[in-house]
Parts: sequence; C-alpha cells; structure tokens
Amino acid sequence: MISFTLMVIASFFISGIIVRTKSITSGRKGPSIMQPMKDIVRLWKKGSVYSNTTSWAFRIAPTIYFSSILMAMSMLPLGSSPGVFSFNGDFVFFAYVLATGKFFNIIAALDTGSSFEGMGASREALFSMLAEPAFFILMGSLGLLTGYTSFDAIFQALHFGSYITYALGIIATFILLMITMIENSRMPIDDPKTHLELTMIHEVMILDNSGFDLGLIFQATNLKFALYGTLIVNMFLGNLPLYVTIPLFLAIQIMFGISIGLIESFMARYRMSHNAQFILILSSLSLLILFSVLLLLGNFNS
Repeated sequence: MISFTLMVIASFFISGIIVRTKSITSGRKGPSIMQPMKDIVRLWKKGSVYSNTTSWAFRIAPTIYFSSILMAMSMLPLGSSPGVFSFNGDFVFFAYVLATGKFFNIIAALDTGSSFEGMGASREALFSMLAEPAFFILMGSLGLLTGYTSFDAIFQALHFGSYITYALGIIATFILLMITMIENSRMPIDDPKTHLELTMIHEVMILDNSGFDLGLIFQATNLKFALYGTLIVNMFLGNLPLYVTIPLFLAIQIMFGISIGLIESFMARYRMSHNAQFILILSSLSLLILFSVLLLLGNFNS
C-alpha cells in the first residue's frame, strides 16, 4: 500500500515538473508545478457533455481507463514493501490490465463516429502493440536473471554488481522511459500540444470528452507517468529499508519528470512513418538484454 500511496502523491506534481522543465529550457518562467493538477480539479467540478451519436461505451470508457491504471499500480512494490497484490506472473496481468483500459479508450474514440478520432485510435493501438514485445522481453529477461516471475520477487532479487549488469540496467531504464513516452503519446512519438488532427494520436482520441471524464483521462496520464517511474525506481532500490526507499523514490520520480521535460524540449517528433521503426528498436534492445542475461547465466553452448 505504501507504493500505491506514493505513486498517487507523485502523480500530483510529475506533469507540473515536465511543464516547468520545458518552460525553463525555452527561456520562460512557466506555471507553478501544481497548475496541471489544478486544471484537472477544475475539470472534475464540471459536467460532461455527450453526443447523441455515442453509446454507453463512450460514457464508461474514461472510468474503466482510470480504474485499470489504479489496478496496475496496486501490483507494483517499492523496495522491501510489496504491492497490494503480488503473485507469480503478475507482470503479465499488469500489462493486460493496462491494455484493457486502453481498449476501452480506443472503442470510445471509435464510438464517436469521427474519422479523426478513429484515425488516432488506430495509431495508438498500433504503437501500443509494437511496444508490448519490448516490455515482455525485458521483464522476462529480468525474471530469468533473478529466477522469479513476480514484480516483488524480481526487484528484491535484482542486484547490479558488475559493469555488464550496470550497462543492462541503463539499457532497461532507457527502454522503460521510451515505453512511457509511447504509452502516454509524448515526444518523440507524438506531440501533446499539437492542434493538427491529421498528426495527433492520443489527443485526437479524446476530442469529444469533456468535464469530469476529461479530467479522469488527464489524471490517468499523470498516474501512468508515476507508474512507469516506479518501475524504474524499483530496478535500483533492491531491499532497502523504507526510510531510505521513500526519499530515493521521490528523488528519482523528480529526475524522471525532468528527463521527460528535457526529451520533449530537445527532441523533434518523428515522422509518422518512422514511429514503428523506432518502437521496434526497443524490442531489439530488449533482445540484447535477453542475450546478455543468457550469457551471464551460461545458457549458451560454446
């Protein structure tokens, strides 16, 4: 429960850190760190407007999307403190809980009957599908290295003790960071600030959402940032006590937000036709980790 609570706390300020970092790098002061959260609270106070062309699927999708992320968060540990739920193979359940929420988000976009929202839904489905192998190969490699198949056991048994393992940790961090950008439709895959429907991905999917529902979707994005940041944090914490774990968690989450802000400040968005190639490179890097783990374990015959 400690990890779940800390992720909720981190979600309140991580978007603000990203926006503030982008403002500073462009020479502006920018809004306060809590401004994105204030905007979400303002949306939660408003009612939602529904088109006559939409059905029940559009109305329940934001709630299911938000709930799926809360469910996924409940499975992540923090140092020696396990998640609310922990069992063998929970990282598979974790991935498909998130996929369920995204599925409802996609059918809600299709339910509007808008060709633009359908186009964005198609792109988001494709990019999520291409990113999925990278995540599973990475977690499978860590499971093979440690001998466990649950988040809690993998992260507690994961220790970096040589140059090779440190290199693998850096590559794994990069993969998780890029999966975060893909899953949240951020640079270099998508630009959340663009207003051209032909090139938008996630933002064009939610054009018909408003009020409380739109606030849920925005806060779900913040929670997803904190969720993937926690995965990165756990890779380096091991079995440390809580009085060390909690400050490290907050420090790494802040660094995570700053890193995202810097990426969005200094990287241009890729051409749409190049996005699939970039995402597949992440799977290649995950395979590199897998082969390295097999070499470390001596499972390759000479």
